[in-house]
Amino acid sequence: MSRIERHASYGLVAELDELIAARPEGTTGSFAPGGRVRTRQLGGYRSIFRGRGMEFDEVRAYQPGDDIRTIDWRVTARTGRTHTKLFQEERERPVLILMDARSSMRFGTRDTFKSVLAAKAAAILTWICVSDGDRVGGVVLTPFSVSSHRPERSRTGILHFVKALADGTREGFERRPPGAEPSLSDALMRLRAAARPGTLVFLISDFADFDAAASRELGRLALQCQVSCLFVHDQLEEAMPPRGAYPISDGEGVALMDADRPAERAAYAKRFAERRAAIEALARQRGIAFVPLLTGCDLEEVLRPERMNRVGRSGAGRPAA
Repeated sequence: MSRIERHASYGLVAELDELIAARPEGTTGSFAPGGRVRTRQLGGYRSIFRGRGMEFDEVRAYQPGDDIRTIDWRVTARTGRTHTKLFQEERERPVLILMDARSSMRFGTRDTFKSVLAAKAAAILTWICVSDGDRVGGVVLTPFSVSSHRPERSRTGILHFVKALADGTREGFERRPPGAEPSLSDALMRLRAAARPGTLVFLISDFADFDAAASRELGRLALQCQVSCLFVHDQLEEAMPPRGAYPISDGEGVALMDADRPAERAAYAKRFAERRAAIEALARQRGIAFVPLLTGCDLEEVLRPERMNRVGRSGAGRPAA
């Protein structure tokens, strides 16, 4: 049982109070790759750029063009050569989260739908980053729309984004979209337009339509941002259930899945394995963290910053015992 009472539609949609209650308790750590800086006047993280920030980096011999205001007179007097101080420039880094709640995410055999798991993961990441002083926003992808939310730090702005995550899991339950759903490549393009160099990006999706266009947009995003792919899936997607005939439905029609034929079982498992392998291969090439999230897993354990920072590129997210 969670810290709030489970509602009647638990696992099918995410409620706002449920996502608020997902906020981790106590100190959670940081997703910053270089660690927090000691001063907060200009920004929260050490950047890869050197400049006149507040964090001292090193002393080196003066070079033509260096700012004379940074000359280290003590070292200059001691060595007889002019030396200058270098500083690690502090930059504020926004966080952008893409949460996928399209039709393919409205499925799950353990605890919740994948869409609800994605909303909870997005909420937990939001609370962790907010507690670390970051501005958080992102893109919510539903069967009907792609909505963008500017990174915010204020309580009102964060609650608005978390509410959008909850609403995204509900949109489309009463009616089906009249046409094709928005694509993952569309959402990545929207996200890339909002990102700036150094942005921390989390993509939470089953990547069901991960095609050449999505691969291209993801590769471009990774060139300027620190990206983590949280691959949401269900155990039943990895392999068919035990042998037998199973009725399946999309909410309208009903069909029979034949799990007796070896060829069908092999083809079923192969389709999932190829999709996952394609995403993992791109992640390795582009330096993107790849974190599997299996329905039924302990999100608070999987998404702990120290764990994500340590094993994000090797995988995590099996169900809790």
